[in-house]
Formats: sequence, structure tokens, C-alpha cells
Amino acid sequence: MVVSPSRKDWSLKLDEVVWAYRTAYKTPLGILPFQLVYGKACHLPAELEHRAYWALKKLNLDMAASGEKRMLQLNELDEFRLQAYENNKVCKEKVKRWHDRRLVRKSFAPGQQVLLFNAHLRLFPGKLESRWSGPFIVKAVFPHGTVEIFDKHLDQAFKVNGQMLTHYYGYTANREVVSAVLSTT
Repeated sequence: MVVSPSRKDWSLKLDEVVWAYRTAYKTPLGILPFQLVYGKACHLPAELEHRAYWALKKLNLDMAASGEKRMLQLNELDEFRLQAYENNKVCKEKVKRWHDRRLVRKSFAPGQQVLLFNAHLRLFPGKLESRWSGPFIVKAVFPHGTVEIFDKHLDQAFKVNGQMLTHYYGYTANREVVSAVLSTT
């Protein structure tokens, strides 16, 4: 444990935590956040002394050579950022494919009866209270999973996400009610 059990000294460790975050390799970016911002890898203070001595010895304080080297570093920084953008885009596409594979495909047809998942009962639902409300009648099915359902008790229709619906296998509705709902479209 890095902080004390009372957790009162967390602010003292904040600098180290931020440094650790900035110097850790991020898989979606494929690069260090420090390198993405500053264009070069981060080094510890001991490494910096050695690198500074090496740079002085190599460049021999030649301003033209150091200016040219800095221009190359700025071009590299643009390449790093472009590469990080592409890596992030590929990672997001992978996550989207993974998410879409696990979606349950549901198909609805006008006239079917469905139940609607009530997401507002999450806090204190009651021990035996159902999270499904309905039944509703499917009035229309739109592309990309949108379904228009009709509530015969309130005598109104509204659109919902098809993932929030499930088929209802209870009693069948009156044919007059279903035909009245479908004829209003």
C-alpha cells in the first residue's frame, strides 16, 4: 500500500501517480502520452545528465546542426501523433466489433406484442416488482433497431430502442385493437 490506511496523504503521492501515468505505455495509442505531447521519450534525471553531456559532445554547440535536429524532431512529433490517431481508431473499431458481436439480434413485426424494459426501477425496485412493463403492440419497425410501440391503455405510440424490448408470449390481444393500431400508420 502506497498511502497510509487513513488515506490522508494521497495528495503527497499525486506527482508520482501522474508521472507513472504519463510514462506508462498505452495500448490504444501505441505510444507513451509523454512522447505524444513532447515528441521524445521521457527519461529519469540520471539519464538526462548523461544525455545532456552526450548531446554537448556530439553537437559541439553547433547551432545549425541543433536547429536542423529540432526540425526533424518536430516532424517526428507529427508522425507520432498521426500514428497514435490511427492506433486509437483501430482500437475503437476492435471494441465496436467485440460489442456488436455480443448484441442479441431481435426481430419484430407490426402487430406483435412486446414487453418494454423499465430502466427507471434500478435504484429501489422492490423485491418482487418486475422490471418489464407492457404488453405493448408493435406499430412499426424502423432501420437500425428503432421500434414504434403502441400503449393501448394510454392510447399513444412512442419510439424505443429494439434492445429494450422482448417478445411477449402471454395472452393474445383482440384483433380489433391490433387492426386499429396498424390502420393508423
